[in-house]
Amino acid sequence: MSLKHKTISGLFWSFIDNFAKLGISFVVGIILARLLTPREFGLIGMITIFIAVSQSFIDSGFTQALIRKQNCTQTDYSTVFFFNLLTSIVFYLLLFFSAKTISNFFDEPKLILLVQILSVGLIINSFTIVQRAKLTKRIDFKLQTKISVVSSIGSGIIGIAMAYKGFGVWSLVAKTIADYIFNAVLLWFWNKWIPSFVFSFHSLRDMFSFGSKLLVSGLINTIYKNIYLLIIGKYFSATELGYYTRANQFKILPSQNITLVIQQVSYPVLSTIQNDIPRLRSLFEKLIKSTMLITFVLMIGMAAVAKPMVLTLIGEKWLPSVVYLQLLCFVGMLYPLHALNLNMLIVQGRSDLFLRLEIIKKILAIPVIIIGIFLGIKIMIIGMLLNSIIAYFLNSYWSGKHIGYSSLQQLKDILPSFLIAFLMGVIVYSAGLLLSTPVYVTLILQLIIGAVVVFIAAETIKMNDYLYIKNIMLNSIFRYNEQ
Repeated sequence: MSLKHKTISGLFWSFIDNFAKLGISFVVGIILARLLTPREFGLIGMITIFIAVSQSFIDSGFTQALIRKQNCTQTDYSTVFFFNLLTSIVFYLLLFFSAKTISNFFDEPKLILLVQILSVGLIINSFTIVQRAKLTKRIDFKLQTKISVVSSIGSGIIGIAMAYKGFGVWSLVAKTIADYIFNAVLLWFWNKWIPSFVFSFHSLRDMFSFGSKLLVSGLINTIYKNIYLLIIGKYFSATELGYYTRANQFKILPSQNITLVIQQVSYPVLSTIQNDIPRLRSLFEKLIKSTMLITFVLMIGMAAVAKPMVLTLIGEKWLPSVVYLQLLCFVGMLYPLHALNLNMLIVQGRSDLFLRLEIIKKILAIPVIIIGIFLGIKIMIIGMLLNSIIAYFLNSYWSGKHIGYSSLQQLKDILPSFLIAFLMGVIVYSAGLLLSTPVYVTLILQLIIGAVVVFIAAETIKMNDYLYIKNIMLNSIFRYNEQ
């Protein structure tokens, strides 16, 4: 299969994988939001940063190192596997014995047992890291899609059943642990890779020289993404944190899905042509323009329909989360653009520069966090948006310098997409204000209006980015039907 076909196939299946997984989680989350309270979601939000930071240490940047390395051996894979497993056990024990301290920090006694049980997922998840790296390296997202869908459905059923029976916050814990177990079992069953009983310190050092910088970068980024949960949980309340996490979950569906697709597919694809600069730039331009058209439309569209969507899907008790969602949509709008530019740095082997940029960007976030403590969550989210804009210019300047694709050129390329999406957003939001139909009917009509506006605008001006995406989708669908 040619690189172009691999890229299109990878994008298609990765897109389906992430949208199916997040889509199922989204539906499950809606059902759970109706059965549980904002406080119960807030309790899990308090633990999230500790689990996420531990997971960063367990991976240690080895996933990216394995994918980037041209000729990985069985020794390389086995070494990383055993390192991941050992590290996961260490961090499980750390969290287990730190549970009381975490509980005291938030003044929430329930957190002790929640932390001790939920952290078991770290060990389970360590069994999947190398398996996923092997599948990603060969751009096999079709199998990952099957596994993700089965795991999401299975764990979702368990979580919903427990919530219906009155298990409260434990239904969220069970859902998370079940998802880890399903993923691990299915990856080992279908991927057919088994580690050898070997451990090479030479192999570990070789990959760690590259991966260590990504570890620190990923750790800083993970703390930054989750520090807001820590701050809201500490200085506000579990209920307020519940509103924020629910809004964030809505935002994640399009923004994180697109970002994950871009990170998963663009990195291995761009790595194969890392020394062919003209070809590298050409593919990079196409990825940026097509990705941001989809992102702008989805994120601005979600901000425009936020209120009827929240009321229709999870009910009036979650109404305070609407304004958080609208603001977070604009923050998440730039995430895929960050991901592409950062991937380009890694492709170029500049994990050192990647690390320096992460440190600079997170130092700039400190004032935002302090302001949020004193001025409230809304102001803090606005600060996050300003930080995201500054971070884009830092990322794109250095990633584009090597291939001659500047920040201004990138902005010029994505401006038409933003204008179409902004026009759509204004029309959709205005329609919501004018319509006097039941809230669920208003939501449906807004979605139809948004789709029609984008379609007419893109077809009228014969927008290249839109036509490129349409051709990819049609080709992928036809190819899938022929199989």
